[in-house]
Amino acid sequence: MNLENKVVVITGAAQRVGRVIALELARRGADIAFTWFYAGEPHAQTQAEIEALGRRTFAARVDVANGVQLRGFIDDAAQALGRIDVLINSAGVWLNKPFMEITDEEWDFALTVNLRGPFTASQAAARHMLAGGGGVIINITDLSAFQVWPGNAHHAAAKSGLVSLTKSMAVELATTIRVNAIAPGTVLLPENAPQSKRDWAEGKSVLKRIGSPEDVAKTAAFLIEMDFATGGVYFMDGGRALV
Repeated sequence: MNLENKVVVITGAAQRVGRVIALELARRGADIAFTWFYAGEPHAQTQAEIEALGRRTFAARVDVANGVQLRGFIDDAAQALGRIDVLINSAGVWLNKPFMEITDEEWDFALTVNLRGPFTASQAAARHMLAGGGGVIINITDLSAFQVWPGNAHHAAAKSGLVSLTKSMAVELATTIRVNAIAPGTVLLPENAPQSKRDWAEGKSVLKRIGSPEDVAKTAAFLIEMDFATGGVYFMDGGRALV
């Protein structure tokens, strides 16, 4: 799929990796609709940067755990920008707690945001894609779906489920819609991360360095443009999953 004049919907794209994906795809000619949630997110700045690239944009504050809100946003984006060609499920929450201390509410929250959210958005967007004759869905998972990280049982369960959902959708929505997932490694450290954290992350990589959000964005663009790719999980982790 050529991105020129296509409509891309991205959940959670006001900042960090989602924002970089949005800007990369806008540079390649796509119009961008995206969600944001927290009051402090620079959503207006992100919209302005997309528009400065000469692309149309549509954004709204959406709780991806709220199915009514999320479905409404997808339909509103399709109406505002004319159609939906691509969906990228980027919004997520990271929870960390020892297994024996996870509450029912925390378990449900992790799976609702990280798994049910992508399911809801994909189902809603797929209706528009099927009506329009084609589309692409990309889910952002992570290495916790493939490695055991103590204190991440609820997060890992959701991300593992997202990998399975990716494969199921790839089969059920073929041949009209292609579905893939990206599993980033360390591509963006917190601004206040100590040097020891950077050293640790670099040591975990086969390439002995951390990546960047741009690496994920370029992978997303590749998966949109590569028409023979579906049902795969593409690691963007510097080889960390290998060790």
